[in-house]
Amino acid sequence: MRDTISSRIVILITSIAIPSLAFLAAFFFLPGWNVTCEGFAQKKIIVHRGASFRSILTSLQDNSVLGHQRPLMITAAIFPELRNIKPGRYSIPSGLSNHTLLTYLHNHPQDEERVMIPEGVRKERIAAIVSSHLDIDSLSFINSATDRALLDSLGIQAGSFEGYFFPGTYNFPWASTSEEVIRFLVGRFHTFYHDSLKAVSSLKGLDELALLTLASIVEAETPLDAEKPLIAGVYLNRLRKNMKIQADPTVQYALGGEPRRLLYKDLSIDSPYNTYKYKGLPPAPIGSPGAASIMAVLYPAETDYLYFVATGNGGHNFAKTAGEHAENVKKYRRARRKP
Repeated sequence: MRDTISSRIVILITSIAIPSLAFLAAFFFLPGWNVTCEGFAQKKIIVHRGASFRSILTSLQDNSVLGHQRPLMITAAIFPELRNIKPGRYSIPSGLSNHTLLTYLHNHPQDEERVMIPEGVRKERIAAIVSSHLDIDSLSFINSATDRALLDSLGIQAGSFEGYFFPGTYNFPWASTSEEVIRFLVGRFHTFYHDSLKAVSSLKGLDELALLTLASIVEAETPLDAEKPLIAGVYLNRLRKNMKIQADPTVQYALGGEPRRLLYKDLSIDSPYNTYKYKGLPPAPIGSPGAASIMAVLYPAETDYLYFVATGNGGHNFAKTAGEHAENVKKYRRARRKP
């Protein structure tokens, strides 16, 4: 009798347990019953930095990935590590279960964006480029670019990272922060500016900031790499002779806004960046110089040139004396008048 009762109890428990286990397995692992993804192969969602788990589920439901949020909440309660979802862009494939959807979001590598930082551009332009490719607000980037604590942590004495964003083409995770991008770009400069280059710069009496400042002016003066050592040589010659370097791009920087043709009245603007008004280099770079401009300052052309002016047809004419320079200016004006 007892054996019969025991057998019945086992059968009863088994009849309850097996369907329950089957239900739980289906609840967590059966594809399609709650994660629908109907009508498409993949659905794209965006998880912004700081998004809560609940808001991520709402986004999934709003994008027709989920039928109901509660099954995902229960799944996350049983598997709490799956609540940790990194910010990024996700393409949700079809055929996922509650568990595999959370596993996918938890483990999937972040999308990367290819970002090109051009030579010579200012931090505002870099902020716009970065924000157009990554999940970063341009104002946030500018604020980070002048963050004193971040500057100090990277050993930068200047008031901003202007000039330290080493140009190039790089891959960044889409969800990168402003600080991560800045640290990477400054790190690329420090990798380039190795000890042997520091030694050359020191022999020329240029610290890191002065080197970048002069290189940024050279970068702004010409896109022609072959000319850069000549232009660097002119400015170094003028500095050695205690002459004002009179660099138009520094006045452009002082004026702000987009570069334009300078007027005579612009040359009187009272700014430490106005090298027509003040001797020496301006206090900081006016843009981000590339490798060629930095190397031009470190290894300038050895000439007696003290002046240069645009040819009007690309490139520049160089002169040793004010008289020669005046003749070159006339050539430039004649070239500009030609139809």
